[in-house]
Amino acid sequence: MRTTAQPDGSGAAARGAAIALLEGVLGRHRTLEDALDALPPLEARDRGFAHLLAATVLRRLGTLDAVIEPYLRRPPPEAVRHALRIGAAQLLLLGTPPHAAVGATVAAVRALPKGAAFTGLANAVLRRIAAEGAAALDGLDGPRLDTPDWLWRSWHDAYGAETARAIATAHQREAPLDLTLKPGEDAAGWAERLGAEVLPTGSLRLAAEVRVPDLPGFAAGAWWVQDAAAALPARLLRARPGERVIDLCAAPGGKTAQLTAAGARVCAVERSPERAARLRANLARLGLAAEVIEADAATWRPSEPADAVLLDAPCTATGTIRRHPDILRLKRAADAASLAALQDALLANAAAMLRPGGRLVYAVCSLQAEEGEGAIARMAAPLRHDPIATDELPGLPEAVTREGFLRTTPALWPERGGMDGFFAARLVRR
Repeated sequence: MRTTAQPDGSGAAARGAAIALLEGVLGRHRTLEDALDALPPLEARDRGFAHLLAATVLRRLGTLDAVIEPYLRRPPPEAVRHALRIGAAQLLLLGTPPHAAVGATVAAVRALPKGAAFTGLANAVLRRIAAEGAAALDGLDGPRLDTPDWLWRSWHDAYGAETARAIATAHQREAPLDLTLKPGEDAAGWAERLGAEVLPTGSLRLAAEVRVPDLPGFAAGAWWVQDAAAALPARLLRARPGERVIDLCAAPGGKTAQLTAAGARVCAVERSPERAARLRANLARLGLAAEVIEADAATWRPSEPADAVLLDAPCTATGTIRRHPDILRLKRAADAASLAALQDALLANAAAMLRPGGRLVYAVCSLQAEEGEGAIARMAAPLRHDPIATDELPGLPEAVTREGFLRTTPALWPERGGMDGFFAARLVRR
């Protein structure tokens, strides 16, 4: 989540931390969140500013490198390159005054091991970029430069050139913040209190620059954070009061909360003890009760068949790039193929948990066809496809494919700020 830290000339500690974050992601292949957790203690403002700087660079890496590269006679050390990327991001994308961006970046380079030898380079490069201003971006194809080749090709194959470009363009912007209200809460009233928009699907949408725990209704458990697209799979399961429903790979618990709030008797299965603890904490804040089991969803079985199962399977998560721009730099084409066996095993085990006639929704927050449509095509479980109807998704009929699957992309609702990429299929046990 983006913070409200100001991208001004202060915060030397934040710039050093941002360089460390980029080294963690690009050099050590850690997620941005893991790299953030590994930082030494920082003031909240510096920590937030460092996250903003690093996330901006990761989001627009190709563009920033295309701007910087002509000014480099030879490759500098990676830490210096990260500092230049941060300085260029401040100058061209974050609106930082040139004197502040240049001076602070030069100071950050000087603080690096052996960095004093590169302060002149940093000063010269960033002053030339500052002199160009916005013209430095002229003629650059940002969406293409910022998208790895394998993703660009895969989206072209799956969605066509126009939609693939629209997806890549949407990734240049940070995602807004969406909330799901507990049933019975007044959407219009909460929208007014929060300064939010009520989306056609019922979610509330706010700007990203907010501190969630400070918002009205958080402590009281009136709502939870959940992208508008992420709220759809649980809705499509159509859980009814009293039904026994299993939520597999359940953390952080947004879908568990939806199912529980609908009156179902929910068993939430989560393999990670840390994520299971977070799930329990979220349910406690919301005043909702569900059975939480720490187990591997690929092998665990319930004591009695379920009426419905929701499987939000592990995936490459390319549908969440707006929120997690490190995915652009960490995932590879082989990752989707390597996850296929796990997705297939989870789907087969989920089917075995159902009573005859029971319902299953398979979902992934991925834009990769092999993880969505491909998983259903590979399916060997005793399941039949139950097509989704367009009237099940008010205000979003374009998210229902001709085959009756759910397929959202960040290119949908561009005037509202887009949404995460999700695939979902509803299936019935024979």
